[in-house]
Parts: sequence; C-alpha cells; structure tokens
Amino acid sequence: MTGSTETGTGTESGTAGAPTTTVGVVGELADASWDELVTAALLGTERRRPAVAVEGRSAPAALLDAAAVQTVRRRAGLRPAPAAPPLERAAPDRRPALPPAAGRRLSLLLADRHGTGSGGRRGTAPDLTELLPQWLTTANSLGYAAPPELLPALLDAARGRTDLRPQVLAFAGPRALWLARLNPDWRFALRATPGGGTALPAPEETAEVERLWQEGLFAERIALLGAVRARDADAARDLLGSTWPTERAEDRLMFLDSLRTGLGAQDEPFLERALADRSRNVRATAAELLSALPGSALAGRMAERAATCVAPDRTRGVPTIVVEAPHECDAAMERDGVVPKPPAGRGERSWWLGQLVEAAPLGRWSERFGGRTPEEMIALPVTDGWQGEVHAAWCRAAVRQRDVAWSRALLGAPAAPGAGGPGAVSLAERAKLLAALPGDERAAWVAGFIAAHGLSEAFQLLGGCAVPWTGTLGGAVVDALNIARDAGSYPWSFSGVMGLAERCLDPAEADRLESLTGTPEEPEDAAPGAGGYWAEAFQRLLTTLRLRATMTRELTAP
Repeated sequence: MTGSTETGTGTESGTAGAPTTTVGVVGELADASWDELVTAALLGTERRRPAVAVEGRSAPAALLDAAAVQTVRRRAGLRPAPAAPPLERAAPDRRPALPPAAGRRLSLLLADRHGTGSGGRRGTAPDLTELLPQWLTTANSLGYAAPPELLPALLDAARGRTDLRPQVLAFAGPRALWLARLNPDWRFALRATPGGGTALPAPEETAEVERLWQEGLFAERIALLGAVRARDADAARDLLGSTWPTERAEDRLMFLDSLRTGLGAQDEPFLERALADRSRNVRATAAELLSALPGSALAGRMAERAATCVAPDRTRGVPTIVVEAPHECDAAMERDGVVPKPPAGRGERSWWLGQLVEAAPLGRWSERFGGRTPEEMIALPVTDGWQGEVHAAWCRAAVRQRDVAWSRALLGAPAAPGAGGPGAVSLAERAKLLAALPGDERAAWVAGFIAAHGLSEAFQLLGGCAVPWTGTLGGAVVDALNIARDAGSYPWSFSGVMGLAERCLDPAEADRLESLTGTPEEPEDAAPGAGGYWAEAFQRLLTTLRLRATMTRELTAP
C-alpha cells in the first residue's frame, strides 16, 4: 500500500521527503488511541483528520499504519498488574444431594430446553420444557440441593423463562447467587432475590435490623420488611412507621403493600393515618386494606354510605332491594378510597355505588335485611335494573374479604343455565370467587361445570385448581375430551386443555387413558384428519403421565 515503510532505509516508498527512522515513526503512530482511529476511519480522513500525522505521509496512509501498530499492541497482551484478590468462597448448601437417577433426569430436562412442541405437529413425545417446572416443584418440596455442575444450565434456563425463576432460584440456593455476581447474563438472579442475595439479619437482631432499614438499598429494605412482617407483624409495622414521613411516594406504596401479610385489626391505626397520604395510590391501597377488615372504622363508614343507597323496600308484597345511587362524591368519600372519576363509558353514579357496596362488610347486608343468608340475599329482586351492578359489587367484596359463604352463593350451582352464577358476570370473576373456596370444593364445582357446559369455557377455571387434580375433576376433564373426540370436534380447539391435563392430571389416571389412544372412526362431518390428531394427543398425554410418575419415583427414592 502507499503508506508501507521500508524498515531498512527508514523511507516511505514512492514518496519524496526526508527519511524518518522506523523507531520514530512507530513511536508517533502509537500515540493515537484505538477509538480515535476507528472514528477517523468511519468518517473519512477528509472529514476527521486522524490524531497521527507523520511527515511525508498522506493522512490515509498514516491512519492505516497507526491502525496496524495499535493492532499489534492490542494483540500483544496485557500490561502486568497486581494479582486480583482471590474470590470469596460460595456459601455452603447443606441440603441433601439429589438421588442419582433424579440428577440424570434433570440433565435431560435441561438439555431439551427448546422442547418438542415448538411449532407444527407435536407428535406423541412429552414436552420436557413443561415437565421442568413440575420437577423443580417436587424437588423443592423435598428440600434437595441442586447439583453444582448443573447450576449454569439451570441459570441459563431461568434466564430464558421468567416463569421458572422462582423455582430455579429456590432450588439452586446460595451458590446461584455467587455465580450471578460473576456473570452479567445471570444478574437477574440478584434482582429476583429479595435484597439481591444479601444476607438479612434475624428479626431478633434489632440493632442490625435498624441499621439495614436506615442505610440499606430499597431491595434490601423491602426484603427486610417482608422477613420481619412474616415473623412479627407489629415489629414490621413499627419499623415502617419510624421512617414513613420521609419515604418517597413510590416506596411508601411498596412498603404498604407488605402489610397484606398478616393483616389484622392492629394495623388499622396506621392505615387510617395513611388515608391522609399525599399520594393517591397510597390512599387507595390503604383504603383497600382497611375494607378487607370488616371491623374497621372505614368499613363501618362505607357500610353506612352503602346502606343509604341499597335498602329493603317493605312497601311491596315481595321483599325487594331498592337502589338510589349517590348523587355526588364528597371529600370524605374520596379520603376513604372512592375514586371520583369513572372510566370511559361508565356513569358516575353507578361507579360510585359499586365502590361503596364493594367496600362494605358483607355481614352487614344480612343484618339489614332481616338475617337473610347470602343465598336469600342474592335471590331478592332489585329495582330499576340495578341488579347487575349490585351483584357485581358483591362479587368484588367477596373476593376482597375472602368470604366463603358469599363466594359460594354468588357462584351458584355449576350447572346453572347460561354457564354463569347469579352474581358472576364473567369467567374472570368466577375464577376469583372460586379461589375463596376450599380446594376440594373448588375442584368439585369445576368438575360439575365441565359436566354441564363442556370445556369451551373451563380453561380459566381449571387454572385455579390445585395440582394434581382430584379424581373427580380429572375424570370430568377426560370424559369431556373423549366426548369432543367422539363428536369429531377440531382437536386443536382443545390443545390448551390438553396441555393443562398433561401438567395437572394425577398420573394415576394413566391406565384409564389406554383405551383412548387408538384412532377413532371419524363421523361424516368430522374435521379431516381429526381422528389421527386426537390419537396422538391422547398418546402424548398417556406418555407424559407415566413420565411424571417415573420422575416422582426418582425424586422420592431412598
């Protein structure tokens, strides 16, 4: 090239000028930084003069020579430097090691990270990516420690799937946090772990608790507050109260949310003071927490307001609920958590009414209406088309107050016409009401719903049932899938429920599925090829259940 240097003569070939020694040229070329050279090369030497200039050389030639010198320097190695201090040893994990067979199974599950169900026809092989969360849940329940050699693969899996992170970090233990501090790709573990992996003082170490609360980072403080609250609710509330006036609004909101754990009447004075907070979100959260305490003063105030709007009409022959929605939202209502401005498309008066009824203790309605039960209350007619608004507010109140009797009454019978209870107006609300019921009763209700209405609306309800499903619920799901298959329905319409069944059916149900794995005769109006797809789906379900049973045996082996 035009800027080449003849080291023997110290002259630039093809260029007239005074000779320059090689040592001098290299010294001048070494003065430029790599970033400066890259910038000049990208912009062009006419727009950006390079930081080097050697007499007798053109700017492009000097730039290329300087880049060559810097490249050699960059490749030559690092300057000697003092040795870094040795790494601190990882905290020991004293939990028992996995049984050998379970460790080998975990290796297989992690190796199949991309799964078998990514696009196209899934076939009959189980989707190992969906079995990994179940494996982790079981391993954590048994208190096993993760094999050290699999920690990188576990962290990589959790990095790609946020739903795995809580289970992976619980299983991986303190060594995962030690690794996360060394690899930026795994820093999510520090963010996902309360306090970023910092060891929290025990609640009885009052001096250390106070120091961390006053000086710690936000993540450390929120973790500390949660740990103290789980052990001593009063001590956590006192800790929060000691710095409450000086906290930022967004921090006050997060701290206040921690009081949901162990919420009780002793928290009422603090929450009442929070109703006067300068942040609207803090006030709303405080009001919500107080309304979840039926004996609180706020609940009493809301009950009085709601009673002026919803009352028994004793002038009619049939007991009736008469409604007169509020005409204004005054300052006292706003202080108690009523949001004055309704969302788009919602009337102001109905919006205010719903909030009042939702925050009123449900037990007050039975008192006001002559001791009627929740079922009897819901059966009463409501005047002027207000029934939907009142029942929907009762639904929200039952969920907030976790009232089993009202939740049961609002759900109604699972076989109710129209697939809806007397108060539930959507699947989401029915799912929330179900959450208040005991596990077995919840499963029995969903099983009855499926038997009456099929699987088309059951997916969201099934997601709230305990795993593994009870025999009654599992049988109802399998029977409904079998009915859909015999009817020639599109199997792809039930892929979501089939996926849930693979994860949630009791493995003991595997034997009864044998008869469903053959290819059925397709009705004349069936979707083309539906029989083959159904056979594949049931074969995959059977294989998955048997694999889950094997995984459990491996984890529980002596």
